[in-house]
Amino acid sequence: MPIPVLICDDSALARKQMARTLPKEWDVDITFANNGAEGIEAIRAGKGEVVFLDLNMPVMDGYEVLKTIQQDDLPALVIVVSGDIQIKAHERVKALGALDFIQKPVSADAISNILQEYGILTIALGEEAVDTPMIEVDLRDACQEVANVAMGRAADLLAKLLDVFVLLPIPNVNVLEVSELTMTLKATEERSTVSALCQGFIGAGVAGEALLLFHDSSFKDMAKLMGLANPEDRNTEVEVMIDTGNVLIGAFLNGISEQLHMKFSQSHPVVLGRHCTVNDLIHDNSEKWSRTLAMEINYRIEDHDIQCDLLLLFTEDSLPTLNFKLGYLFE
Repeated sequence: MPIPVLICDDSALARKQMARTLPKEWDVDITFANNGAEGIEAIRAGKGEVVFLDLNMPVMDGYEVLKTIQQDDLPALVIVVSGDIQIKAHERVKALGALDFIQKPVSADAISNILQEYGILTIALGEEAVDTPMIEVDLRDACQEVANVAMGRAADLLAKLLDVFVLLPIPNVNVLEVSELTMTLKATEERSTVSALCQGFIGAGVAGEALLLFHDSSFKDMAKLMGLANPEDRNTEVEVMIDTGNVLIGAFLNGISEQLHMKFSQSHPVVLGRHCTVNDLIHDNSEKWSRTLAMEINYRIEDHDIQCDLLLLFTEDSLPTLNFKLGYLFE
C-alpha cells in the first residue's frame, strides 16, 4: 500500500524538484500543499504520513506547522527542506520535532540517505515506480526559488559573523517597469529615512545592480554587533553599510551563481544616498533603472532593531540568458 507523502512548499519549482528527487522505486501517493495551512489540512486528512516541509511560506510557515503537529500530536514524520541553512534554524526545527533537515536545492542522494537512515525507504519499497504529478513552472516562480536559496546562503553567513538569527521573508520577484520599481522601493519605507549602497555585477549575458537599503535606525545596533567604535560617527555608518553589503550581496550572488552555474564579477560598492527618503533616492537614480527583473529581500535580525532591504535589479537584456539558464529547472 502506498505511503502518503506530502510536499509542502509555496514554490512550484521546489515542489517539482522535490517530487523528482524521491526514489523512483518508492511506493508513495504524493500530495502537494502551497502553504502550511494547506499542509496541516492534508495531514489531518491522512495525506501526510511523511512530510517534506519548507520553512518560508505564506499563511502559515514551517515553524508554525511543526508547532501544530507537536501540539496536536498529528501522525506525521517531518523532514524540513529549506534554503534557510542557519545553524539556529536547524536547532529550532529539531526542537519542534522534525526528523531532519535538508538544504535546498535538494539532491536525490540526500533524500535517499535520510529515508534509509530512519527506516522509511526500506519499509516503503514497492514494485511500482513513483508517479510524479505534473507541475507547471514559470520564470517568476523559478527566479523566486533561486532567490530563496541565495537569500538563505547570505543570511547564514551574516548569522555566523554576528552570532545572531536572521529572520527571513518570502522573496518578492517581479519583472518591473521603472514606475513599478518606484512603488516597490516605496513599499520598503517603514521608517523616515534610509541610506543606500549600490554594487554592479556582470556575468555571461547577465548584468545588473545590487541595491542595499539600510534603515537609518539600524546603524547603531549593527555597529555594536560588529564591535565597531563610535557607532554614531558618520564614517562608522559608511563602514557598517559597506561591510553589510559585502556580506549580503556577495553571498547572494554566489548563491545564484552556484544554482545557475555561472560566475559574476562585482564592481566596487558606491554609496547612493545618506539619510534620505526612498522617494529622493529613486528620483536621483531613476535614469539607471528601466525595465528590470527585481529580486527583493527584507533582512531582519531577531531581538535587534536592524532591518535592511536587498534588491537585485537585472537588466532587461539579461532576461533571455536567465530564461535559458533556468530552463533546465523547468524540465
